[in-house]
Amino acid sequence: MNQHHESTGPADEQQITLRGPAELADALPYLMGFHPNDSVIMVALHGGRGRFGGRLRLGIPQAPQEWAPVAEQLAECLIKGSERRGERPDAIVIFLCQDPAEGESGSQIMERLRPFAQRLRTACGALDVPVLEALCISDGRYWSYCCPDGRCCPAEGNRMAMPGTSVMAAAAAYAGIQVRGSLREMEARLAPLKTSATTGQQRALDSAGAELLPRLLDEEGREDVARETLDLARRLMKRLREAPTGAPSISDINDDRLISHDEAAAVILGLQDRETRDRAAEWMEGPEADSALRLWRALSRRCVAPYEEHAAAPLTLAGWVSWSTGDEPGARVALGLALRADPDYTFAQLLHEACNQGLDPETLRRCLRGERSARTGRRGHRPDRSTRPRTARPTATRRKKAPSGRARPESSASRRRSGQAAPGRRASGGEG
Repeated sequence: MNQHHESTGPADEQQITLRGPAELADALPYLMGFHPNDSVIMVALHGGRGRFGGRLRLGIPQAPQEWAPVAEQLAECLIKGSERRGERPDAIVIFLCQDPAEGESGSQIMERLRPFAQRLRTACGALDVPVLEALCISDGRYWSYCCPDGRCCPAEGNRMAMPGTSVMAAAAAYAGIQVRGSLREMEARLAPLKTSATTGQQRALDSAGAELLPRLLDEEGREDVARETLDLARRLMKRLREAPTGAPSISDINDDRLISHDEAAAVILGLQDRETRDRAAEWMEGPEADSALRLWRALSRRCVAPYEEHAAAPLTLAGWVSWSTGDEPGARVALGLALRADPDYTFAQLLHEACNQGLDPETLRRCLRGERSARTGRRGHRPDRSTRPRTARPTATRRKKAPSGRARPESSASRRRSGQAAPGRRASGGEG
């Protein structure tokens, strides 16, 4: 068996030593904050003791022909991202997690994914960073792609430790770290509704689009829509804040009941305007944050077919509020779904990369606070529009100004409806 010594933090913090594939496999949910499924995860290791650093997660590509380019992209993203933070990885650990399909065994999954694991190892080696361990986790068992010794790593795999019985589980419980179910369960809280209400929500989105689009194409009308969108969002946040809360699943159902189809449609379409979305992003801390996060989650669930791409805006806002309030796992899940809905959504791309690189959200929070303060100060003094100074926009949200009289939607769905050509799509980056 290959022996590994990886600590969970810097030398001046409490350290947990993990030895071998069994403890690595058991530690994965605590590293991510959830049980990943159908995922490739790469974790950077630093120093002689293998301190955990940056990490990436991406859904396993279904087509084997995608494995080579995806492996190269992930290896470069993790290594170059670590270098930008000033610390090149000394090694990398890889996890491939996938549940068996009907009639399939964990061993079959391990063998089917073996070429992908080899692609990942080769891609990291090409950048002069070795892969210390590559594990496949499936059906309650794990396999090592790096250990050839059948005595400790048999062909049928090893059983995972019972939940809560490992040294990592004990340390996580002591530190207050929680594992919030599976990735699939976390994504389900943000997925479009699949109930009898779907048809009603679709009709409301159709009607709101027919009414709002002409107004969004006019400068004055766009400002009116922005004001109406934000006013309605504030009222919905107040309604959610005053409602009792319970378990996440019950709370989500109650939130959905408190928002009508027409209200959801109006805010969803209003948020397709970049500047309106940026104003909504200011609700990222204090008493506003919790109700804003509940609203963005509820609106994400209302982006039913064929309006799935519209979810990029509320999902990005949900990811931003989660990251701003310290919930990095929730942020990565929401931002990953935003990029799945629209891979070209710039705000989600920038937030996703910043979150994965472990940057401090306070930089963007300061920018948004400055925007709000400057706007509040202008309310009592409104110079002529042609001479009014423009405040600097946060770096993460700065985009080229559209010609006067045109709306500035961000999503590719909005671009198509306004007659603009959508740019070429590209694969989104991994989730940390």
